[in-house]
Amino acid sequence: MIATQEWRKEGYLITTDKEKQDIAAIHRYLTRSTWAAGIDRETVAISVQNSLNFGLFHNGEQIGFARLVTDYATFAYLCDVYVLEEYQGEKLGRWLIACCHAHPVFAKLRRIVLFTSTAPWLYEKFGYQPVNRQNYTWTIARPDIYQNAKKPADQSER
Repeated sequence: MIATQEWRKEGYLITTDKEKQDIAAIHRYLTRSTWAAGIDRETVAISVQNSLNFGLFHNGEQIGFARLVTDYATFAYLCDVYVLEEYQGEKLGRWLIACCHAHPVFAKLRRIVLFTSTAPWLYEKFGYQPVNRQNYTWTIARPDIYQNAKKPADQSER
């Protein structure tokens, strides 16, 4: 089991403690995001349970998030990175990514991937580079999966 990590700065907290992640807050943001629009709450909860999470908090309220989908040995996928709009411009996104990189697991990883169309300047500062090599990176992308999914009739906001 990986020990919980925490970082504090000027009234803000970043923690990897799964129990402290506010699934409702994360879901509220992700369901209106460009990359996970319409995602259901159960899927968010499962993804948090099965990832290394970095929750950003201010006065006990979750205001940001990032997660690493990882095998904890060689590979990770950084995803679902956000800071609420009203907290942007305070360099909290930069701090959030720095904390991801400061985690002991991160130092062991041979490859970290990120798919994003926003804030390339932020990720470049941390060494991320676009992959533009032909026949090198392959994906199956289904960006509308949550909007097109049929929801059970009894599924309600929890």
